[in-house]
Amino acid sequence: MTTRRLGGALVLALVLAGSPADAQPLQPGASDALEATLRMLLDPASRSAAIAGSPNAGAVDQQVRALTGSDALTQELFALAADVFRELAQATGGDATTMAQTLERARTDPSGFAAMLSPQTLERLRQLSIRISDQRR
Repeated sequence: MTTRRLGGALVLALVLAGSPADAQPLQPGASDALEATLRMLLDPASRSAAIAGSPNAGAVDQQVRALTGSDALTQELFALAADVFRELAQATGGDATTMAQTLERARTDPSGFAAMLSPQTLERLRQLSIRISDQRR
């Protein structure tokens, strides 16, 4: 994957998050689903278990590892994705339909989604993009 694709993938991931000011209470049951997803993203052992159960997850994991070039950057990317997912869940109240619609819109309007991100999240994205780009040189 090229550095441009990496930047696009990272922006797309970050575009999924709403600002903390837009936070809504999570719907019943959404907290458990959110925690399970965050655990999978943050814990390599949980991620390995998820990968074992899904051929698609294995392919995504391989693509992320090829993109980042190191285990440390891979873990950092998953941690950033977890934060974005947490923000997205909070912004949508954990409504799965709204989250899916937001993700779909992000595919066609990543800049619009990025505009919704907190400055801290955008900065983390920028810094990680630079580190991954430097790693690939």
